[in-house]
Amino acid sequence: MNLDFLQQKLNDRIEKGNIRSLKTDGGLLDFVSNDYLSLARNAQLSQRIHNRCLEEPVPNGGTGSRLLSGNHRWYEEAEELLQSVFRAESVLLFNSGYAANQALVSSVADKGDTILYDQLSHVCLKEGAWLSRAETVAFRHNDLDDLEQRMQRVTGRCFVLTETIFSMDGDVAPLHELVQLCEKHGAYLIVDEAHSTGCYGEQGAGMLMEEGVAESIFARVYTFGKGMGVHGACVAGSRTLIDYLVNFGRPFIYTTSLPPHSVIAITESFRYLAEYQQLQGQLLKKIELFRTHWPKAMSHTAIQPVMIGSNEQARVISSQLQESGYDVRPILSPTVKSGTERLRISLHVHNSDEEIKTLAEMLKQLMS
Repeated sequence: MNLDFLQQKLNDRIEKGNIRSLKTDGGLLDFVSNDYLSLARNAQLSQRIHNRCLEEPVPNGGTGSRLLSGNHRWYEEAEELLQSVFRAESVLLFNSGYAANQALVSSVADKGDTILYDQLSHVCLKEGAWLSRAETVAFRHNDLDDLEQRMQRVTGRCFVLTETIFSMDGDVAPLHELVQLCEKHGAYLIVDEAHSTGCYGEQGAGMLMEEGVAESIFARVYTFGKGMGVHGACVAGSRTLIDYLVNFGRPFIYTTSLPPHSVIAITESFRYLAEYQQLQGQLLKKIELFRTHWPKAMSHTAIQPVMIGSNEQARVISSQLQESGYDVRPILSPTVKSGTERLRISLHVHNSDEEIKTLAEMLKQLMS
């Protein structure tokens, strides 16, 4: 079998310096993971999850889609809890944030509708839009004027896609203004809370809840593999929306359900955070500490981009930091736009103050 056509594309990546490969952490200090609240490594939470799975007759796998054999009682328990946390009329669990966004966006918009998405939205939101039969148009990142101009030219129903915290720049969407604009034009606003779930809001309910705009959002997507330290995701919205997704969301209908162990982990993670919400304050202190010692900081969130501007230089500085014991990875084009290559530093509760200060000092030396 001739695989030259695949190898050629790989060779092109190698020549451009942006070939991807899998790596383990190698025991380095973690400044790369999305485990912002350190719940993925929390031994007490792990023991709670383990104890429940020992005490209850938990199957090893989901056994089928939720519409067949996979709708175990632990799903109902988790969705009831999440409905309360997010103060939503209804909630539907998904296997991942990627699946949730893809199912939601691809199914709610139809031929004759228009989807307007922030150009820096995660690829799963964009792919959901492309899989729908609607017209899809990007608007400039967080640019309300550009968005409104495009809203004035849409046909059919208008859906607007954005995120609370963007994964590469760590910046925040203008949530109140977006809500007002969508209400003005009768648009349906869909917001992905992937990087704010757990880190903001009472019981980890996210930034939309903290900002008091959640009830104005057509659909909210929350993921649990980042701040919550476990796995899975959910869509929160009206009962009508959730019933619709059960019937028309293909990634939900045709996927084997999460195993009960994962669903129990979601429940126990939110229960744990409700008891230890001070973790959010601890994370905010780590962020401010980094900003104090790295004057070029661009973000007020746990995601701190350090702009480099070339694939080669980003790789070099990343390697130097790793040689010093700090796991900081480069983000290269085409993942980000050429010329905006960077280091993406993630801050966590488990990073010590001394580690954060030392990292900032090393950055000053390496980029001087």
